[in-house]
Amino acid sequence: MLEIKRGKILKELFAREGIQGFLVETEDGEKKCIAYPDLTGNISPGDEVLLNTTAISLNLGSGGYHYVIANQNSTGKDMAPGGHIMKMRYTPLQIKTLSVEEEDSPYHREMMEADSLENIPVLVATLHSMLAPLCLYLKQQGFRLAYVMTDGAALPIVFSQTVAYLKQHDIIAGTVTIGHAFGGDLEAVNIYSGLLAARKVLQADIIIVSMGPGIVGTGTRWGFTGIEQGQTLNAVHTLGGIPVAVPRISFADPRPRHRGISHHSLTVLERVCLVQAVVPLPDLPGDKMDYILNQLQAHNLMDKHKVCLQDNPGILDILRNSGLKHSTMSRGIEQEQEFFLALGAAAQATEKLARGQNLNRINSV
Repeated sequence: MLEIKRGKILKELFAREGIQGFLVETEDGEKKCIAYPDLTGNISPGDEVLLNTTAISLNLGSGGYHYVIANQNSTGKDMAPGGHIMKMRYTPLQIKTLSVEEEDSPYHREMMEADSLENIPVLVATLHSMLAPLCLYLKQQGFRLAYVMTDGAALPIVFSQTVAYLKQHDIIAGTVTIGHAFGGDLEAVNIYSGLLAARKVLQADIIIVSMGPGIVGTGTRWGFTGIEQGQTLNAVHTLGGIPVAVPRISFADPRPRHRGISHHSLTVLERVCLVQAVVPLPDLPGDKMDYILNQLQAHNLMDKHKVCLQDNPGILDILRNSGLKHSTMSRGIEQEQEFFLALGAAAQATEKLARGQNLNRINSV
């Protein structure tokens, strides 16, 4: 289940808060590795390390990195004070966090009283590549944004270069990591308290929820981590927020199951989401628009949800001029325009909801 190899750290490749990248010498030659100092202690060139090499051996999408399990030259690492909620529980790398809900938290009183999202919109996405476009548009409109990262993919939030960029440029006011995800500005036990923390502690006008990098799919209807989108939409409704489902749309993906609205989105909206959600769609050319509307009709989603049309082509220029490289499934803006136009539509619809404006709802025929 786990492949472990020894290595010797040669040089540092990059570093930002909570994460380091190194060149490491292994029995297979020079490779790249990532270390999380909060888990391993400090790592320096010359250190002998134990590496988790499983993902590379399986040719999985880990970014081409091994992961440091332990520094064999370490003399130990002391635990920071405060908190007792464990994440990655009962594993060798279980980590202690100060959860926003617990009694030691400075926000315990707020969380004791927190019970409503107060009718603010919550964008619920699936792919991590959706996060930056949504945030970039909404920040330009003057909203205070918070990001809630679930544990459906990467667990350490510091792995995300996108989050680091958004925080560095003050595009998001703060982050919450829920479940076994860790490293956010706030830690929370589950999606309900995570959403409430984003509203009550971070004072967000709009909340964006998605997993970190690394969605898992199997090609089956139910076997994908993005199915959590439906459960999150349900939670938003329960807490008195406005659930906005970000649809995954593509006409560039060669897999038929992801053509138009992905089967992931269709399954979530038809079978998992039990409440009425806002589902924004981009205004696409006739044949593509017809294809998507036929999909929604076939799955009886036009009446179940508030499907609305938003024309926001300006999102593409926002992304092109952002200084970030935007891609999804290794395809960029020009290859995947419909994907990014769908994010523009979702962001613009959310802007209207936050301002109390009406949406251009599409009714069934």
